Amino acid sequence: MLAGLDIRTIARPHLQELVAAVGETATLSVPGDPDAVTIDFVPAQHYVRGVTQLGRPSVAHATAAGKVMLAFTGRAPSPPLAAYTERTITDPATLAEELARVRKRGWADAYEEREPELNAIAAPVWQNGGELAGIVALQGPTRRFGRAAARKALPLLVERTAAISSALGGV
Repeated sequence: MLAGLDIRTIARPHLQELVAAVGETATLSVPGDPDAVTIDFVPAQHYVRGVTQLGRPSVAHATAAGKVMLAFTGRAPSPPLAAYTERTITDPATLAEELARVRKRGWADAYEEREPELNAIAAPVWQNGGELAGIVALQGPTRRFGRAAARKALPLLVERTAAISSALGGV
């Protein structure tokens, strides 16, 4: 029965709840190679919002969703690590330290690392067997979704990813 569950169908109401509560775009991505790939999203209702589309890659070392993928799959991007902004982590040792923090706390953030003026937080979704099934992220412009707003949204993000994981038979 668990094998027949569609993560998009299960996650969709949780994405909608996140957007209603936080007011920023919520995305669902799955591990890809080399980057996480967006398979569903619910856009914010604001005029100014991040660019999201189905199939868009979340650059592994430069996005919150990508960092979750790397941290919980044991993958590592091949150097050199491209700089997308002045805040992008391009040093492999620094990235390894960041991924250790992600594993320890159970979520990732990226503040203007892939695109200027865009921030995101992300948390893992687990499937039966303890494997990474997906990644849910919230993203928004720095003016509305700065560090304080992201930290305020974090408990709800973690709660919703836990609920999706539970529905998939994950931990």
